[in-house]
This record gives sequence, C-alpha cells and structure tokens, in this order.
Amino acid sequence: MRKVLIAWVVLSLLLILSGWQAIAAGRLADPDDIMRLVQVRDVLGGQGWFDPNQYRLAPMPDGSGGVPMHWSRLVDLPLIIVIGSLTPLLGAQLAETIALIAIPLLTLLVTLNFVGRLSARLFDLETAGWTCLVVGFMPLMTHQLQPLRIDHHGWQIATVAAALWAIHLGHRWRGGALAGLAMAIGLSISLELLPVAALFAGVLAFRWLRDRADRTGLVGFMQSLALSLSLLFALTKGFGDLTPYCDAITLAHCGLFITIALGVTALAVPPRLSPLLIAGGLAAAGLAGLALFGWASPTCLGTPFGSLDPVVHDAWYLNVPEGRPLWEQSADLYPVMLQFILALGVAVMLALRAPAERRWLWVDYTILLGGTILLGLLVFRSLALAAVVATIPFGYLLTTALRWLREAKSPLKKVAIGLATVPVLLPLATYAAAERLLADESSGRGVAVSLSSCELQDNAKLLRAFPTATVFAPLDIGPSLLAQSPHSVVATGHHRAEAAMKDVIEGFSAPADEARAIVAKYDSKLVVVCTDLSEPRLYARMGGERSLAARLMADDAPDWLEGVDIDAPDTFRVWRVRD
Repeated sequence: MRKVLIAWVVLSLLLILSGWQAIAAGRLADPDDIMRLVQVRDVLGGQGWFDPNQYRLAPMPDGSGGVPMHWSRLVDLPLIIVIGSLTPLLGAQLAETIALIAIPLLTLLVTLNFVGRLSARLFDLETAGWTCLVVGFMPLMTHQLQPLRIDHHGWQIATVAAALWAIHLGHRWRGGALAGLAMAIGLSISLELLPVAALFAGVLAFRWLRDRADRTGLVGFMQSLALSLSLLFALTKGFGDLTPYCDAITLAHCGLFITIALGVTALAVPPRLSPLLIAGGLAAAGLAGLALFGWASPTCLGTPFGSLDPVVHDAWYLNVPEGRPLWEQSADLYPVMLQFILALGVAVMLALRAPAERRWLWVDYTILLGGTILLGLLVFRSLALAAVVATIPFGYLLTTALRWLREAKSPLKKVAIGLATVPVLLPLATYAAAERLLADESSGRGVAVSLSSCELQDNAKLLRAFPTATVFAPLDIGPSLLAQSPHSVVATGHHRAEAAMKDVIEGFSAPADEARAIVAKYDSKLVVVCTDLSEPRLYARMGGERSLAARLMADDAPDWLEGVDIDAPDTFRVWRVRD
C-alpha cells in the first residue's frame, strides 16, 4: 500500500533525525540492546547457533561458569544477516551501524503494513494512512521501534499487529492459522506474549460460542500455534539443552499447546453442540494442557520471577520500572493513558453504532483492546502492545477530527478542534509544557535531570588497555563493558545469572573488607563504578557508609584496591585489585 510506505518514510526520517546524535555516536541507551549486540557478535565470531551461553558472564577461575541466555535467536537472525553480509564490504563498525538503524525501521515497516491493511479493511484508505501516521504519536510504541532499539520488544509489537490483522481476514481458518503463526513467533521471542496469545484465543472461542461456523478460527489458531511453536523450538533452541526453564519456550510449553490444539480440534468435529458443552470442552482442553505442563515442569506454574533470590528480587527486580505496574511508574507517564482511554471509548462507540452484521466485530475488538490495556496496567512495558491495538480506533478518531476541521466554517470552531487534538496526539509534550508553565521555580520542579557523565560506551573502550580479566562492576554497566572491551564481568541484569547477581549486589553493599572475598571468588582483577548512576547509590543506601559502594563513591577505596587513572571523567572510576 502506497500510504503505508509514505507513512513509513515520514516516520523513519523523523525517528532518525530525532535520534541522530545517539546514532552518530553509536550510543545504545538500554543495556538489553547492548547485550543483544554482544550476543550477535558472538555468533558472527563462531559461537554455535544452538549455543545461547554468554561465556563472559560469571566466569569462574577454574574455567567453568557462563550463563545460558533466555533470548531467542529469531531476534538475532536479521541482525546476523545484515551485519554478516555487510562486514566484508564495509567493515564491522559501519555494518553494525547500518543494522542498528535498518532492523528497527524494518520492524516499524512490518508493524505499519499490518496496521494499515487492517485499518483499510475496517474503514477506508484515508483512515489507513492516518492510522499509520498515528503510530508516530504513540510514544510507548515508537520508543521500541526507533533506531538502535534492537532488543525483542519491537518484534513483539509486530507479531501482535500481524495477529490482529489475521483474525479479521474473511477466511476463518486461514485467519486463525496466520494469527497462530504470529503468536508462535511472538512466544518464541518472549513468553511475555502468553497472556496476549490467550486473549486472542479467548476472542476466537467467543466467536465459536456465538456461531458454530466460526469454530474453524480457533481450530486454525491452536493448530498453527502448536505446530509453529514446535518447529521454531527445534529450529532456534535445538535439543542439546532440554532444561525446563520457566522464562522461555521449552518442550513442556510445546506439549501444553499441542494438547490444547488436539482437544479443540476434536471438539470441532461433532455437528452440533450447545454453547455450554463447547465452553466446557474448551475448558477441559485447557486444563488437560495445563496438567501436562505442570507434570513436565512443575516449578514453572508460577511466574518466572517468583522464585528469585530475595536479595536479587528486592535490589534488582523491584527497581526495573518497565516490568512493574502502571501505578508504580512516574506520574509524568500517566498522561499517555489518555490515548488508551480515548481509543477504548472509540471502540465501544463503534460497537454500539455498528450495523448488526459488524457489531460483534467491534465487540471482539473492544475485548482485545481492553484486555491488552489491562495487561499494560499490570506490566507497564506491555502498554506498547496495547498501543498496537489502540492505533486503529485512534486513527479513526484522528480522521474524524480532521474531517471536522475541514468542514468547520467558524475560525473559532477550527481553533477549538485543533486545541482539543494536540493533547490527544502529544499527551506527554502537553503535560510537560503545562508543568513548566505551572511549576514554582523556587520548588525546583520542572528542572531537567542531567544525564550521566560516565559516557559508558566510550569510556569502557579505555579498559582495552588492560590485560583481559574479569571485571567486578554494577549490573547495568556490565553490557557496555562486554561490548566495548574483551573483558568478562561478574554479572549483568539478566536473571539467569541470579547467583552472580546476588554476589554483585552483596559485594557492593557489604563492608569493604567483606566484599574482598566476593570479588576474589571470581578472581576479578578490576573494579569499575559509574558514580552518578542510580545503581551504586542504591547499594550505598543498602550497606551504609562502610559499604564498598559508599567508599568507592566517596573516593575512599580500601587498601586492597589501587586506583587507576585512565583519562576518563571522574564519575567513571577504575581500580586494580591488589594481589
């Protein structure tokens, strides 16, 4: 569709221009993006496709250690293709830069393609064009689709957009099967999509309960989901490590979906069943799948983070805002909920006003939108998935507002429509502007928080001058050290390194004399701290003024550490461990 391409070009240029400073410096903002690049480099350097281990995490003096990462090779694949094919022609650095720009924008194009096509199907081409442009006004979504953002969240958004488009195809089984394929890809990327997959299945089951002819939608969805998920497991995970992990797809998950798919398929065979029997049969299929899963992987019936060590849970997990509920976020982010409230209101209105033959379509859509918003309230980063569903009614709302603007005769009415549209399109900017106007300067409100002066990705390169060693450093700066130097680190903020994460937390929060034994456990030769980041300050609060973190931040290192001058800002500090 031409309008999709136009919208993609416009949004791509805006995203590149707005992020050009970071792009030019190659400065990835999120530790997960940096860690993804490290993983890709390892594969290009010869590490096996089926070997997910990060060997430079938590290495032990005896040569053991390393951490099996839970990330999917599906997200690595496009990065590997682009970087691997361009490196011989352009060199590794330029090839990586191109990939860091191109892959997120490719993800954006995939998302716009499905959103635009669905909007055209539900409304018209004009609405489809504005709907695609609306994506640029959804900050929680564009954050995950901007250049340099190479972690898995952008591809999750694309798979939700694909599934949303698929279930609105005219062909019931094919639509369900394509939606199942999209959800299988999404689940292979991250188990975070499990509630969303359940929501799509619930809507398709609701269609079956209303009309037996619609049963093929759910049948196609579950058959495709089970088969695709199993194939993707074999192609990306392999069968070398069959540990029943709780944070990624395993054979137990494949068994769960295969069991449900068999039950749903069998239930669709009888010519006539009452809605009560259908509901009971679907519930029985689901319970049978859960029973098999519980038998095969009993420790995974809870949440993946439910069994975290209490120290790691309190010091790390509770301090990762994106994984926490909305009400634990900064109040500055609340205005963005205006977009979701309006989109949900528009979906309800469309359901109420639609002719009888389309009313249930919008009822289903409202269920999907409401369900994903609820999920986002519980896990804040999931609001990016709700934003995909919200774009269609939000695009319709913008198209309607623009039509009113064209048709308005009175200049006053035009101004009123324009003023009402701005806070809807730019809720965060509107809130920030209002806050600056209303802020009391003497209170200190409205003053921008300065960025860290550590320049992690630049200054981490200075560590290349040291012999290869293990570095004892806070969790958040570990990925930069891995990406910019040949050194290993004790831990990063990735929960499968739970034991090492606990050692880092306790090492920095313990009295300096006690911390020495923890540092020595990994035969660490260097200690690195960025003093103006929040993590070391947290450790200093936990351990008090005698803690290793507090002393390092006060430039009062214990005698078993020797300060090293590496010509970096004072906030980026390095010590050599004395023998």
